[in-house]
Amino acid sequence: MSAPPASGLPSRRLSERPDAIAPDGSEVRVLCAASRGSMAQFTLPPGAVSRAVAHHRLEELWFILSGTGRMWRRLEGEEEVLALAPGLSLAIPPRTHFQFRCDGAEPLVALGVTMPPWTDASECHAVEGPWTPTL
Repeated sequence: MSAPPASGLPSRRLSERPDAIAPDGSEVRVLCAASRGSMAQFTLPPGAVSRAVAHHRLEELWFILSGTGRMWRRLEGEEEVLALAPGLSLAIPPRTHFQFRCDGAEPLVALGVTMPPWTDASECHAVEGPWTPTL
């Protein structure tokens, strides 16, 4: 989805159309990338349920911008379903199994920071999640 920029001072405006579809099925709009991390906007339409995945080595930080939903996360012996709403931030450490869904009438939109920067779909793999994906 993105590679480290050629410029030492990267910047980018939000695109109107998705730049890619993530392995989990969500729309991705790449924002900015640097040598140690990348930032993107993830969008899930109303009623949609993502595919459950886990990252091999990536860590992500999410901030919910709009919409409501739920996120399931499991790492080693710890598991939870978290209510998603604007203003919430959360971490997805490496090897965390996760799946999310949009339960509201408007799209679920999150800002995500990925460290190290996302390169391609080989960064993650499919896992079993609690919900049947719709994407």
